[in-house]
Amino acid sequence: MTEKHLPINLYSAEAVRKLDSIAINEFGIPGYELMKRAGSAFFNYLQNTWPLAKRIVVCCGAGNNAGDGYVIAKLAMQAELDVSVVSLVDPVKLKGDAKKAWLDWHSMGYQPVDGSVELFQRADVVVDALLGTGLQREVAGCWADLIDVINGSGSVVLAVDIPSGICADTGRVVGKAVQATATVTFIGVKKGLLTHQGVDYCGELIFDDLGISQQIYDRQPAQAQRLDWAELSPHIKPRRASAHKHQHGHLLVLGGDKGMPGAVRLVAEAALRSGVGLVTVVSHAEHAEIVLSGCAEIMFRSSEDGHVPLAFLCKADAIVIGPGLSNSAWSKNLFSSALECSVQKVVDAGALRLMSEGGATPVAGSREDWILTPHAGEAAALLGETSESIQNSRFASAELLQLKFGGYVLLKGAGSLLQSANERVQLCAYGNPGMAVAGMGDVLSGVIGALLAQGYTPALACQLGVCIHSIAGDMAAQQ
Repeated sequence: MTEKHLPINLYSAEAVRKLDSIAINEFGIPGYELMKRAGSAFFNYLQNTWPLAKRIVVCCGAGNNAGDGYVIAKLAMQAELDVSVVSLVDPVKLKGDAKKAWLDWHSMGYQPVDGSVELFQRADVVVDALLGTGLQREVAGCWADLIDVINGSGSVVLAVDIPSGICADTGRVVGKAVQATATVTFIGVKKGLLTHQGVDYCGELIFDDLGISQQIYDRQPAQAQRLDWAELSPHIKPRRASAHKHQHGHLLVLGGDKGMPGAVRLVAEAALRSGVGLVTVVSHAEHAEIVLSGCAEIMFRSSEDGHVPLAFLCKADAIVIGPGLSNSAWSKNLFSSALECSVQKVVDAGALRLMSEGGATPVAGSREDWILTPHAGEAAALLGETSESIQNSRFASAELLQLKFGGYVLLKGAGSLLQSANERVQLCAYGNPGMAVAGMGDVLSGVIGALLAQGYTPALACQLGVCIHSIAGDMAAQQ
């Protein structure tokens, strides 16, 4: 998946259908004209990216996705390519614009062919126009069988609008899905393509607006927005030449129960690398050597019972609480101490587990002075769900977490989601699977905590923090 040249606004499948309807019914653009524009945009991408491709197999199902496929097949034939169309639906049963597209292709004297395994293996490019964004049930039967053949062909696979079998709203695989090399999506980027399993199946993501005017987009709000580094990076504050450490914030890192000092060290080091002036770790005395040995700039304060004086906590500019906490009395006391303080805080890892178990006094209810950073497992515990259900409904889960706990929620994972009150959810499309290692979340907490301590708003600290963290991972992956 790539974010290059993608718009910021992300849409549900229903919202894209409304945009399509507005364009047709209120702005007078014929539906078949939009379909021909989609087919042309797709075929141009195919030719420009795979100019040597000669054997093309186009797989068509029902509805407008199939119509796009027939437009593409006609264009490929006009370009004198070797084109085979495999249809799982009798084209005579197609309706509306899709039937027009089939009739235009059929008028050239062609019929669909049987989809043998050999046909797909010989193809240079397979075009997936089977199932579009209107998928309502699990993919099974002949549809699943054909998807297996496509995925096993070894050919380049290009998906029309969305890989068949992916839910456009959630990114969930609905039974079986086409593994695309690239996806060319139209009118609006479907939000499910950028999170959960959508990122595994869409390949490179290409967008074409089909000439839709801004007036049409103004009529239909987006459901989510993609965080864009080019827009965010100017918000990073430059440092004056006369700057000193006390002008750049003091971050407290609370955590590291016995035997778990690594997490707080990762948080502290990440915070220092993110520009905070001072970092103090509060943990067990026995962890001092481990925390300080590799980074002498870190300050250390021990707490043998987990209690930390409120006056000390309130001198900090921001707090990170949770990395390396367990369900021990010491961890509960440390978390409770942090909750007594109104300083902005990042709540992660063990503190989230304590919240889910009710292991904090005062009770951790809804607050506006915190940023919760759960992964799917922690989110599941907080909402009384399973990790699978969280992943299958990431947008809804982020919203529920924010409604329940207040503040800001950053639901981590492929396509991390940032949710705040009364705002559209924001999605970070940066990052890569190499970041799926222990400690990566601790580093993210350190980056966000450092930005909070330097005076950034919670919203900007989250936005900048998750992008800096993810882009750094992308840069490391390229080295």
